[in-house]
This record gives sequence, C-alpha cells and structure tokens, in this order.
Amino acid sequence: MEYLILFGALLFIGLLVFAKGVWDQSRQRGYLRLKQKESFGKPSQRTYEDGETEGIPRYFEKHRDGFYLDDTTWNDLNLDMLFLRMNTAQSSAGQEYLYHMLRTPCFDRTELSKREEMIENLIREEEVRVQLQMLYLDAGRTGKYSLYDYLDFLDQLGERSSLPQIGMDLLLVPAAGIMALNPSLGIVAVVALLSVNIATYLKQRKVIDPYLTSFRYVFRCIRLAERLTAVKADFLEEEKEKLRDLLKRFQGLKRSASFGMRRPGTGGSPLDLVLDYLNMMFHFDIMGFNRMLKQVRAHAGQVDELLTVTGRLEALIAAAGFRQSLESWCVPEQDGEEGSAGEGILIQGLYHPMVTEPVKNDIAAGRGVLVTGSNASGKSTFLKAVAVNAILAQTVHTCCADRYRGGPVRVMTSMALRDDLAGKESYYIVEIRSLKRILDAAAQDGPKVLCFVDEVLRGTNTVERIAASTQILKSLNRPGVCCFAATHDIELTELLKEEYDNYHFEEEIEGGDIRFPYLLLPGKATTRNAIRLLSIMGYDDSIIQAAQRMAEQFVQSGRWEGEGAGSGPKERRKESMACRK
Repeated sequence: MEYLILFGALLFIGLLVFAKGVWDQSRQRGYLRLKQKESFGKPSQRTYEDGETEGIPRYFEKHRDGFYLDDTTWNDLNLDMLFLRMNTAQSSAGQEYLYHMLRTPCFDRTELSKREEMIENLIREEEVRVQLQMLYLDAGRTGKYSLYDYLDFLDQLGERSSLPQIGMDLLLVPAAGIMALNPSLGIVAVVALLSVNIATYLKQRKVIDPYLTSFRYVFRCIRLAERLTAVKADFLEEEKEKLRDLLKRFQGLKRSASFGMRRPGTGGSPLDLVLDYLNMMFHFDIMGFNRMLKQVRAHAGQVDELLTVTGRLEALIAAAGFRQSLESWCVPEQDGEEGSAGEGILIQGLYHPMVTEPVKNDIAAGRGVLVTGSNASGKSTFLKAVAVNAILAQTVHTCCADRYRGGPVRVMTSMALRDDLAGKESYYIVEIRSLKRILDAAAQDGPKVLCFVDEVLRGTNTVERIAASTQILKSLNRPGVCCFAATHDIELTELLKEEYDNYHFEEEIEGGDIRFPYLLLPGKATTRNAIRLLSIMGYDDSIIQAAQRMAEQFVQSGRWEGEGAGSGPKERRKESMACRK
C-alpha cells in the first residue's frame, strides 16, 4: 500500500511538472505571437552579432542572373542600412531572399503584380500573417554562415561510401557464430570488432559533425514547407502547390535524416542513451549521414528551389511590414498604365526613407536633370531619394512618395567614391572607371539606364573638369538613358542647357546663421554659401572680404583676377622667377 501511495505521489508530481511545462510553453508562444503583431509595421530593431551579416548576401551571389545593382551603386546609396531597417525576416531563407530582392530589380510586370497582391493580402490577413511568422520563427537562422556556405563545404567531403561500415557489421555475424563453437574465441572476436567500430566511429563523427548544421537546416526547411502547406489561405495556393511538388522529391532525404540528424549525447532519455551506444557499435547514424549526403547532392537544385519559395514568401512579409512602417507611400505606376503617359519619371511628394522629418519634393523628368546649389543644401540627398525610390518600385513595389510613375530602369550611380588604396588608384582614376561603366551599360541592350552622378570629375582641375564633364554628360543624353547630375560648377548649367533641365536648391541666411529649406526649385542656382560659411565659422574679415571681391569679379568678367598689389598673374610669375634666382 505504501508503495502505491509513493508511486501515486511521484506520478502526480510528474504530471504537475509536465503540465507546467506545457503551460509555460503555451505562454511563451502567446507572448511571441503578440510580439509579432505589435512589431509589424515598425522598423526592424534587431541587433546583429559580429560577422552575422556576412552570410546574408550568399543567396544573391548564387543567383546573379541578368541585371543587378553592382557594389558601387549599392554602397553609394547606403542600401545596407535600408536593408537592415527593412529586415524583419526571422529565417535565413527569408533574409537572404530579401537582400537578393533589393539587389535585383524586377522588370517583369506580372511578377511585380504578384508581389503587390501578396503584400496586400499579408497586410489584410493578420492572423494568417502571424501564423506564417511563427512558422518562420521556428525555422530560425543558420548563424554567421549561410546555408549556401555549408552546402559548398560539402564538396570538401568528397565521395563517401557506407561499404566499410556495412562490412564491419556483417563480420559480426560469423564472429557471433564462432561463439557457439568456441565461446572464448567468439567473445574475443566480437569485442575486437566492436572496439574497432567504436574507435572508427569517434573519428568519423569528428569529420561529419561540422556538416550536420547544413543538413539540420535543410531538414528544418522541409519541415517548414510541410507546415506552410497546411496554412489555410487561398492567396497562398500557388506557393503551397510548389511546396507540395518539392516535398514529394524529399521523401528519401527525410528517411535518411532519421538517424543521421542526431548528435551523440544530446538526448537525456534512456532511449537516446541506447541509440547512442547502438550507433557507436554499428554506425547506423554514419550510414544515415552518407545517405543524406548523396540525397542532398542529388537534390541540390530542389533544395535551392525550396529556399527560393520559402524565402520569397517571408521577404514579402518583410516588404509588407516596411510599407506599413512608412508615414506615406504609394504603389508605383508603370508607364503605359491608365493615367500615365510617356517615357520618363514623375514623382510627387518624394522623400528618402532613411531621413527623419523629410522635406518632400516633386520632379518630372523626360530628359536629363542637372541640380545645382550650395554646400549641404540637399542635392545629394535628393539624387539618392530618386534612385532609392526607383529601386523600391521594382523590388518591394512600394515607393516613399505620394505618386510615382516610371518604366523599367537600370539604376546606376557614381556618387560616394573614394581612393582605392589597396588597388593603388587615385580618386580620379576610381571616378573615371565608375563613369565608364555607366557609359558601357548605356551602350548595351536592356531597359533604360537611370543614372545618378554627384559632382562629376571632382578629382581633377577646374578647366579639364568642366570640359570633360560637359562631354560625358552630353554623351549620357541619349535615347535609353536618363541622367540626374549634381554639381557645384555653375558653368555646366549654360553649357548643357539644351540637353538638361536645370533645378536647384537654395539656402536662407537668418542673422548670423544659415538655414536650408531643402526644397527643389526650377532653374539654376543663383546663390552660394561657401564664403558665408567661412564668416559664420569665425574666419578673419580680411579673408572673407577678399574672397568675396574675387568671386564677384569672376562672375562679372568670367576670369580670375588677383586681389591686391603684386597678386596678378604677371606679378606671380615674377615672384616665382625671383624665388628661383
């Protein structure tokens, strides 16, 4: 009777522990679901560990087909920061596909329409979206390395066969038979064979353990696909059908995973302990790993397709969240649609998504645009805003504007360049290489090139800069190209007035301070602030006044004249000769 009471008490305690575990897990899931709802439509607050972002571009690097944003354009526009703001994806497949999507503008109207329909459904169907987000949360990430890194590592294993393991297991049969005739000899034979098996097992496990991470994530993606097909939502039917077809081809891989996925010593149950010893003696898990290796290699294309389908869906969830996070946005109009006409770009209420409290601007460009203005007046930010929105229109189908209309464009930039110290190239060489790649792209077939150039050829002298800049910008005024350029060289506004529309930004001087309204105005700039900024920063009045007189003389005469006795060109030559003597 006492034993029954003790057993009942232990059983009751066990049930309480089990019930508490279930309750805690349910509360945790409820908290996570609530978090998904509350965080949707807000910029990503995720923090990244050192090196965690290095593997994100791998999917893109494996799928660089057709046009994509090159490194110069991506870095000029600081699109890494925009990606991090947008990246609410909770699986590796999702965040890698989102990165790929941003770097690969889509020129297919049908695909863009499908993205729009999916984004609208994901915003409207909150319960379905949260269910999807929870599934992707369960799938998780691979950490510092991409799955594609791990799949590449598989090549280092070479060909693996299970014949040695099978042979050693078969030798145990006659060894066991010997025990019936000669027990002592039979026991020695069995122990010897098992000892060899255990020794080789430990060696083999060290080899295959690093590769199990890739297999586990593939298996998690397969499990994710199975669960996605069970989600009840009509707008997901196309994705679910693709996943069902893929799952049929992964049956062999799932069977192989039953033994090959376990790590020895990771389970705490008696059954796990028994399985660990059986694997050590008979190598079941190593043979399972070898089968999985063959299956993964044979189905590499299907694994890639699986990551594409699952990743694309979560990337569109992130795109939907990005749209909801914007104060104002619009769905881009394509040229040729009702209410639009002509080839060009029209943007109303344009702003940059990374600028807080932005000033909105309008632009309608049927040909090249030349923007002038003072330092810090907003020229570069305006160019970047147009470029970023042209990219967003063709990727996440959401623009930071009240209205956006334009056709397919290949966006290219030459803006935030630097000396290439590693390549031992000066700023000017880097700059002319950057401009040359735009000219080369303009000569190739494809959608219109929409290019952005900030301060053309700033790395050389004034005379040659203006001459070369004029001809380069003229060469970019051709069918199939639309160029936005910003410059301080006011001379270009006259030299290019037949090819480019002039716009400018102004500043306002209030007392001893300077203010920028950041409003785009038609025509060329008529004000300058470089000398005024010297005054505001406390430079000596004599420097300010002399510089101002020189500038005014140049504007009136079109040539530079020295300030003060002995400072003209002839006097400077005489002084130079005197110094040499």
